[in-house]
Amino acid sequence: MTAETGNYPSEDLGTRSRFGVPDKVPRSASAKAVWKAELHKSSSPETRILILIITPPADTPIGEYKLSARHKDKEKKLANLSVLFNPWIPDDWVFMPNEAERQEYVMNEQGIIYRGGGSFISPMSWDFGQFEKDMVKICMKLLDKNIKHWLNPADDVSARCNPIYVSRVVSAMINSADEGGVLMGNWGNDFSGGLAPTHWSGSYVILKKWYESYYQPVKFGQCWVFAGVMCSVMRLLGIPCRVVTNFQSAHDTNKNLTIDTYFDSKGVKEKESSDSIWNFHVWVEGWMKRPDLAEDGRYDGWQVVDPTPQERSEDIFCCGPTSLVAILNGETDLKYDVPFVFAEVNADSVYWLDKSDGSKVKIFTDTKTVGQNISTKSVGSNKRMDITDTYKHREGTAKERNVFKYAIDKIENGTMLPRNIGGTAARVMSEALEMNDETRPNERTSSSLPQSQLLILFEEVSKPEKGKDVNLKLIVSSDSNIPRTFSINISVQRMTYTGQPTGNIQTEVMEQKLLPGKDLTIPILVPFSTYHKYMIYSQTMSITTVITDLRNKENVYLASNRVVLTNPPISITVSGESRVNQEMTAEVVFMNPVNETLRNCILTLSGCGLLIGEEKTELPNLLPNNRVRVKIVFVPHKIGERTLLVNFSCTAFRDIKTSCTVNIKP
Repeated sequence: MTAETGNYPSEDLGTRSRFGVPDKVPRSASAKAVWKAELHKSSSPETRILILIITPPADTPIGEYKLSARHKDKEKKLANLSVLFNPWIPDDWVFMPNEAERQEYVMNEQGIIYRGGGSFISPMSWDFGQFEKDMVKICMKLLDKNIKHWLNPADDVSARCNPIYVSRVVSAMINSADEGGVLMGNWGNDFSGGLAPTHWSGSYVILKKWYESYYQPVKFGQCWVFAGVMCSVMRLLGIPCRVVTNFQSAHDTNKNLTIDTYFDSKGVKEKESSDSIWNFHVWVEGWMKRPDLAEDGRYDGWQVVDPTPQERSEDIFCCGPTSLVAILNGETDLKYDVPFVFAEVNADSVYWLDKSDGSKVKIFTDTKTVGQNISTKSVGSNKRMDITDTYKHREGTAKERNVFKYAIDKIENGTMLPRNIGGTAARVMSEALEMNDETRPNERTSSSLPQSQLLILFEEVSKPEKGKDVNLKLIVSSDSNIPRTFSINISVQRMTYTGQPTGNIQTEVMEQKLLPGKDLTIPILVPFSTYHKYMIYSQTMSITTVITDLRNKENVYLASNRVVLTNPPISITVSGESRVNQEMTAEVVFMNPVNETLRNCILTLSGCGLLIGEEKTELPNLLPNNRVRVKIVFVPHKIGERTLLVNFSCTAFRDIKTSCTVNIKP
């Protein structure tokens, strides 16, 4: 028998295997990945019926194979086979010993992706759909479209025995920054020609659209979409995979592990920066061995692989696999991309005041905020699992600071860029800190008067929700024993979740006196009518205050708070018999919370095993304070626990989501 894959099959490359029963087949002395066949005990050679057990070895390149058999002078094609990684067998580099984890990280077609910012963490259901129709063909084609296959198809197919290599290929192919990728990224406000990233609720629709359009990039994606799609492909290929969210995630472009943020005297954050702090960033972790890093297995296990196109790695927009052990220990000299991922969870933040005379005043340095609440779905439940301690030691401990210094030393003594301690006018960077606790004192020591401590707090009066006014209080207190008069600038900006300011919503300037032993409380009101036009495609606003001591204007204080708006509520209930091929009814209810008519209302339902693709329903205009109630009939076609996902969009609100779980019986 002969098994072959790729256009240039070779025994020496492991992409062709010749074997037989009994195995007396002559083959190359350097043949790799030799398959074997043995007779099943129920075979009956006397009746010319042979039942064969055919086993590809653990180092077989994954892919689509042609299997043929030859007996004497006759040869016949037997089958087309798809070979995948196998996390059930110990010899495979993706072997995962725990069955519950295999069921979660390979077999589960539904999952949860976490988004939000700061202390607000919002779960979103996601359909991975890795076992939907044609997913094998789609994922195999994805491997064949990668740039390494174009350059050297024989070596590329041969290298697919290695999950390290394959995960890098998949990371590059999920985004379209290089030729042929699945998803085009868009972090702006104009999504014409495609769909906003917030529209998507699952991977299958995206992958199928890419495949059926002859590999044109699907528009548009952002980090959680890239990660959700990659997780689907990895699970289909047999690599255990999970989606992970890092809150307050640093994007350190120059690999110096420092993020500098500049504000003007009004508290407005300067635009467009090379580095940034994202409210959250989503990547995936793949489970595999790392013998390329150490023979003793110390770096085996979870590896960060990030398909969002941020920086090039070996001239291609991909990231990882990056060993979690290497990140935890600050081993920034190891491959792949450890400095970049280490910075995402560990970078220090430096805040600067950019004065009108061109000088820079360092306000404070923050070493704790980057890398918070690193989250993934728990095994076997929909609970959130915090895995921050697998990435870094507890903030503020000597161990954490020592690892940070060790990582810096590795970068400085290696081939990475040297660390730049100070900020420059040309390097305008993005916000690093969500200031909910207190400001630090101005770090300048040249002030002619001693600077008293100033405590600045932001406090929510009500839960910030789209469609409602945003109400906060600014509370200022001091350890001074004399009255102090301050100039207070309060600036509100629209922020992308990637930390970029994209619109000044409102600015307020005032003078206030702070009395000894008293708190100064200033209400902050951001009306819906003021912020609405800025926030249609955004959930985050930044509220910043710059406070200047009018007695000594060298004493300047700054605090910044990110407010993440929740969407208005939407509900879904399901009725009917929960059986395969039996009709069920989903009822969706939404109340218009604003004093305007909602137009262009569209309801989208999806869910693998429940519906084929997406089902869209156009709804009539919804008057103020009115409720819409929609019933949709569907017929489940797969058994098991399934998730029905709902997405509602209109002129005022984009992509309000909810979901419910249904257990479909045979």
